[in-house]
Amino acid sequence: MATALLDGISTRYEVRGEGPPLLMFSPGGFDATIEKWASLGIYAKTKPLDYLTQHYQVILFDRRECGQSGGRVERVTWSHFVRQGVALLDHLKIDKAHIMGGCMGCSPVIAMGTQAPERVLSMVIYWPVGGPKYRMSSHQRFAEHLAFVHQNGMQAVVDLIKRDGKAFGADPRGGPWASTIKSDEAFAETYAQLDVEKYKHIVVGMVRGLMDRDTAPGAEPEDMMRCELPAIIVPGADNFHSTSAARYLQECLPNARYWDMATAGQSEEATRKELLEFLGSI
Repeated sequence: MATALLDGISTRYEVRGEGPPLLMFSPGGFDATIEKWASLGIYAKTKPLDYLTQHYQVILFDRRECGQSGGRVERVTWSHFVRQGVALLDHLKIDKAHIMGGCMGCSPVIAMGTQAPERVLSMVIYWPVGGPKYRMSSHQRFAEHLAFVHQNGMQAVVDLIKRDGKAFGADPRGGPWASTIKSDEAFAETYAQLDVEKYKHIVVGMVRGLMDRDTAPGAEPEDMMRCELPAIIVPGADNFHSTSAARYLQECLPNARYWDMATAGQSEEATRKELLEFLGSI
């Protein structure tokens, strides 16, 4: 493992394998760490790193505010995640890369494809988050955090994280900076001193910007429709990765290849064949 200062934020990253570069935006919501590619749900089943690292220079990292990467209290948007990804490519002196996202990591991929297409060879969109139930649950999670802050104050958030150590997805009360509070004592001390009302304004603006639609978030449809990058979409089918969100991306991205395979048929062998065939065609 290594760390780099990207957009002013310490970022944990790892490079595995050799070949064309493949930048991976981790799955796992607000606990998007390198390990999720091997341990979380569909990715534990299909084991993408086992075969991708045999053909590509796979670049893995903990997204900002996640795992051992740092964070910064601000109204985080999808553009902030794009800046982190581009800065990591700059740090590694890579001009262009394939980019792949899983789960909530798909949204930064979509955003990067529309905001920095000159840095992207292709996009792999693997079980994109989205759908009305995803939006509702996400807003509810932020609301629970805001209620806890309103009732108990900033120091109580820090005390909660130090006691239980849970990420935002596991305990909404800890909020989107829970992992950074856990890993960075100086950050935790500064966080505890923040003005509650100003902090609440930041968080409300953050969730409103990130989870702003009942389909896949990340970029405006008009921007995606102008994106000429080749893409492959692997659809999910549950309350957080709705098939309708994947179909929406198919409709918006003019050069998208939609893998019309039910989730039950997305085996390790079938997925390996589909992804390597797509990436090898670029």
